[in-house]
This record gives sequence, C-alpha cells and structure tokens, in this order.
Amino acid sequence: MTPDLDTRTLGLDSPLTVSTVGLGCMGMSEFYGPADDATGIATIRRALDLGVTLLDTADMYGPFVNEELVGRAVAGRRDAAVLATKFGNERRPDGTRMGINGRPDYVIAACDASLRRLGVDHIDLYYQHRVDPAVPIEDTVGAMAGLVAAGKVRHLGLSEAGPDTIRRAHAVHPITALQTEYSLFSRDLEDEILPTIRELGIGLVPYSPLGRGLLTGAVTAATGATGEGDLRRSDYFPRFRGDALTTNLSLVERVRAVATGKGVTAGQLALAWVLAQGPDIVPIAGTKRVRHLEENVAAAAVELTAADLEALAAAVPRDAVAGARYGDMSSIDG
Repeated sequence: MTPDLDTRTLGLDSPLTVSTVGLGCMGMSEFYGPADDATGIATIRRALDLGVTLLDTADMYGPFVNEELVGRAVAGRRDAAVLATKFGNERRPDGTRMGINGRPDYVIAACDASLRRLGVDHIDLYYQHRVDPAVPIEDTVGAMAGLVAAGKVRHLGLSEAGPDTIRRAHAVHPITALQTEYSLFSRDLEDEILPTIRELGIGLVPYSPLGRGLLTGAVTAATGATGEGDLRRSDYFPRFRGDALTTNLSLVERVRAVATGKGVTAGQLALAWVLAQGPDIVPIAGTKRVRHLEENVAAAAVELTAADLEALAAAVPRDAVAGARYGDMSSIDG
C-alpha cells in the first residue's frame, strides 16, 4: 500500500481486508455519459498503482461489458485487486431490463458468467444487487453459500437490503458487507440499517459517497449534470431536477465553504466525512478519470476534527436535501 492509503476490514465473521477507499467502475461503461474503455482501464490501473484494491462492478453495467473491462484492466495484476461484482438486476444483451432475479439457479449461472467475463477463477466479494421479493432470501443466500463452498466466491454481500433481510441472510451464511448509498446527502440508513449491520459485524460499502457528483461541485444549474447520455439528467434522479437541484446546489456551496477553510476540495471533504463515520466503512467513489481518482484517494488523508464535523452537520442538516434518491424506490428493500 502507499503510505497515505491504509486498509480497513469489512466483516467480522468472514473478514475481508481492502483499501480504505475503493473504486466504483460502473460509470466507465454506462449511465454517466459516453464510455471510453481505454480511459477506464487506465484509471483502474492507476488505482492499483496508488494502492486501491477494492474494485466494484456488476454484471448489469453495460450490460456485461463493465466486468470485461475490469477483467482486462487487472490482467497480470490479479493479486493486487479485490474484485467485487453483483448479480440480481437481470438484463438482456440489448440492455432490456428483465427485473430482479434471486432464484438459486440464476445465482449459479450469473456467477459463472461473471467469472468468464472477469477472466478469473474466483470473485472476492459477491453481492446480491437487489433483493428479489419473490424469492426467500434464505434460498438466494443458500445458493451464494454454495458458491463459496465451491471456491468460486470468497465473501458474500448484499446491496440495498433492509434490516430484516440482512438478519435472515446472515443467519444462513456470514455476510461480509452491505453496499448501499451513503453520503452527506443520503443518511436514512443511520436509523435502522447501520445499527443492524454493526450489531452483526457486517461492514458497510457506501456507493455514491459523493452524491453522484453533486458534492464535488461538478454539477451546475445550467447542465443539471455533466453531458448528453448522462442518466442524471432524467427523472430517474429527482435530486438533479428543477427546484430540487437549486436547493441541493445551495447545500453544496455550504460544503465548499467548509472545504475551502480546510484547504481541500468539496469532494474530498465529503468523502472524508463518510470515512469518519466509522472504521467499518469503505466507500467506493466512482469515476472514470485518473485526476478524479487521485483526488479521491487523497481524501483518505484528510482528518476531520470535531469542529469540522459540527460545521458539516450545520451546513447539510440530514433532512435538508431535496428529492428522493431514485424516482422509483420500489426496488429498495424495506
């Protein structure tokens, strides 16, 4: 590891040690504007150079091609990477969404397909991307546990699962990590989910720790996002629309003011805030550009004082953010 990037351990019953900050690879292939494989691969390789080990992808990103990109990027450097991928949001090759699938036979088939695309013999952390309400979680996690027994997967995770589901899943096989959205702009998990996973000894891997870019200051009122082909310009993300965006950008300016006082960027301050919420938290900051990656990695060295945390609490009261996380929250487990 580099001197300024330490490690953290996810999970107690099935512990996994990873870099303090991970890299979300989704946007390299879809959702946040045009894809550029060469740039994405360069960013992943630079991440490994900097000591970032946790690389996060999913079969539905692309669909499918993001796993292939990650696989090409880590070729020859497999031992330096902790590969995390996800199944459950079923899509066809043309991108058509088929819904959520947690059936045991699908779990096995999806894992085999991910292994082929990644070009590896095992997945370090395998998540159920979304909970399938039509399939008992015991059945899904039972199939995932079979993958561990077969040596295809090392550790299990859930994504956007609610407290009851987490407990039931953990009773079947130790869950190493829960991935869900967590940032200064998304704090609802603090009520029940965070206490539950801490009681059970499950680590937290926050996605969108920078509020999908809002907290970096890259999003403006003029664009609503960063360019054509960016899903953040759609109704799918209400926080980027109309009056909600105006409200949220005013909150970003408050964060920027605190950051300026510390001599860091708004994004670095926001990422440091997530890291300060506990040593069992490893955020995956998504980017497809080396310069943003380097900025995010540097955030791991930003130390927040009690006064800094108080200033951020005043700048962004928990319920001040306008708009829901998603326009349709039906796939989020309650």
